[in-house]
Amino acid sequence: MKTALMFSGQGSQYVGMAKDLYEAHPEVRSMLDAADQQLGYALSALMFEGPAETLTETRNTQPALFAHEAALLAVTGIAATADCVAGHSLGEYSALHAAGVLSFEDALRLVRLRGELMFAAGQTLPGTMAAVVGLEDDAVRSICEELQDGADKVIVAANFNAPGQVVISGSAEHVRACMPVFKERGAKMVKELQVSGAFHSPLLETARLPLAEALAATTFNDARIDVYVNVSAQPLRSGAALRDAAIAQLTSAVLWTQTMQNMAANGVARFVEIGPGKVLQGLVKRTVSDVQIDGIDTAADVERYLQTTSGVQ
Repeated sequence: MKTALMFSGQGSQYVGMAKDLYEAHPEVRSMLDAADQQLGYALSALMFEGPAETLTETRNTQPALFAHEAALLAVTGIAATADCVAGHSLGEYSALHAAGVLSFEDALRLVRLRGELMFAAGQTLPGTMAAVVGLEDDAVRSICEELQDGADKVIVAANFNAPGQVVISGSAEHVRACMPVFKERGAKMVKELQVSGAFHSPLLETARLPLAEALAATTFNDARIDVYVNVSAQPLRSGAALRDAAIAQLTSAVLWTQTMQNMAANGVARFVEIGPGKVLQGLVKRTVSDVQIDGIDTAADVERYLQTTSGVQ
C-alpha cells in the first residue's frame, strides 16, 4: 500500500503545539532548543504558551509549524516508510525536509525568512483572502479573471483545497467588494479569512525576489521520494526543479485538490497528515474515496504510531 505524507500549512497552529512532544521526547527537546538558538528568540515558548495573536503572525506561524512537523518526523521515523510527500503552502518546506532535500537548519532559516517577507509584503500592499464554497474550480477562476482590474485591483484563485472549496486572494478592498459576486453566481458561502496578506497572488512579488535569492544560495539535494509540488501538483525529485517550484509557489496557486487526485491516481491508498490539526485529513475525505486517512500531531499520536508499527523508531 502506497503511503503519502501530508504537511499542514498556516491556519493549523494552536497554542500548546508540540509541548507534549517536547516533554516526552529528548530528541524533540534538543531540536526545539536548537531552533530557539538558531532563530535568536524563544520560538518554543511561543508555541507552548502563546499568546495566540503573536503565534498567528505569519513570521512566527511558519517556523512554528515547520518545527512541529520536523519534530514529528524525527521521533516517528515515518518518512522512511513513505512513498511520496506533499505540503500545503508552508508545509511544502516540511515535505522537502522529509524527502531529504533540505536540512533542518536550512529549512528553518528559509521558513523564518519566508514568513518575515510575507508579513512585510502584507504591510506594504494590503491584501486579504476569502474562502469560496460551492463553486467549481473553473467557475472561480473565470469569475476572478472577469473581476481582475489592473495592479490595484488584484483578485486570483489562490488555493484549490478540495472540490467546491477554493480560496481567492488579492487586494483587500477589491476582494471584499467582489465577494458578493461569487454568492450571486451560486457560491454557498464566501468568507474572508484572517490572514496578513494576499498569499499566493501577484501581490507577493516583493517577497518572491529576496526569497528566490535565499533559495538559490541554499543546497537542494535531489529527493529520496517523490515530492508533489503545489505549483503543478506533479511529482518531482530533482533538487533544481524543486527549488524552482519553491520560488514560484509564493505567487502561484496551491493545487491541493489536484495533488490529492494525482496521488490517488498513482496508487496512494494511505494519506497521513503530519503536523497540528486535521485540516488536510478533512480535505482528503472530500476529494478522494476508498483510502485510509490518519494524522500524527500529539505525543499520544506518536505513541500510537510507534506501538502499531514494528521496527520504526
